[in-house]
Amino acid sequence: MATQPTIPAVDWLLDSDVVFLNHGSFGACPTVVHDEYQRIQRRLETQPVRFLQRELPDLLADARRSLAGFVGAEEDEVVFVANPTYAVNEIARSLRLGPGDEVVTSNHEYGACLNAWTFMAAKSGFELVTAALPATIETDNDFTSAIWNQVTERTKVIFLSHITSATALTFPIAEVCHRATSRGIITVIDGAHVAGQMPLDVTSLGADFYVGTCHKWVCAPKGSSFFYARRDVQHLIEPLVVGWGWGEARQFDSGSDFLDFHQWLGTDDPSAYLTVPSAIRFQRENDWPGVQARCHKLASAFVEEATSIDGVRKVHGDDRFAQMALIELIDLHEGRGGAALLQTQLYDKHRVEVPVISWTDPAGRARTFVRISVQAYNTEQELARLAGALAALHVSLKT
Repeated sequence: MATQPTIPAVDWLLDSDVVFLNHGSFGACPTVVHDEYQRIQRRLETQPVRFLQRELPDLLADARRSLAGFVGAEEDEVVFVANPTYAVNEIARSLRLGPGDEVVTSNHEYGACLNAWTFMAAKSGFELVTAALPATIETDNDFTSAIWNQVTERTKVIFLSHITSATALTFPIAEVCHRATSRGIITVIDGAHVAGQMPLDVTSLGADFYVGTCHKWVCAPKGSSFFYARRDVQHLIEPLVVGWGWGEARQFDSGSDFLDFHQWLGTDDPSAYLTVPSAIRFQRENDWPGVQARCHKLASAFVEEATSIDGVRKVHGDDRFAQMALIELIDLHEGRGGAALLQTQLYDKHRVEVPVISWTDPAGRARTFVRISVQAYNTEQELARLAGALAALHVSLKT
């Protein structure tokens, strides 16, 4: 297998009794970053009025500047939000779509965000058109063609993931974004798994709107995410929550509706947002490109090793995933409890935290995937433990 990553588990707050291979769901916070988070919270509580009314505007501006540089945006093009689902809801509700309009998406999208579009389609009367993609893609052109084959003169929005959640697949979205711009189609990209897992430059991607997390692969505290909107489309966004950042008498007027709509909703704890620069600094101080490369090699080696297990096969080529990877269990049947039972037994019997995912392919076939997330704290021994557990449990669950 690949060389073991160099950031030791002791630098993280994770339970040492559990093999944690599910960083992709909610992330994990390094101890030094979490210490900064708690320091900011204590600073807030020592004098809440001073902190929230006098200090917070400058603190938020500094944190946003750090985040913007990290994701390749201008500092007035990105705001903090609690999670990508919030931002996607705001976009879906803001855009003036109605009968005769279409939103093109894919069958790989994250359920909560897809729910926002489904809800608004029922409410406003536009059509949600789904491009049926296989579990993996062979070439970038295969992906672009599959999406573009669904585009018509009625298409107003394209909504896609950059890295998919259920299938751990990196979509080559730049060509779709640039082609959509030339047609006047708005692009909304869900990049929840990208920042911190692979280099990100939202400007060069050409998306109109891009939403992502800091609490996953950036390793900031929970509830820290971002919403990027290119300047020329910011006027399309209406606040999902109308608070102190709206109206002529708004507080702390920054000169930007987009910024003010999201910074002054009401009383909240902004500490997770303000900790993001500490998480970015942690990665820069620990050679994160090197960590990412080692984690990818470790994931790739595990996938190759796991395919030697009876009933397990590879899903993606190495160039289609980063630190999250899939293996497929080809003879696991839902009639015996299937994915849910296997995930429970992996945790209860082997203390391995890893998602087992049921996914339906375009042909209507039920597929079962194990999705590993390899982060700096993971080791070869932990992945070998998962492989051994799968070999033992998979046999017992086969019909």
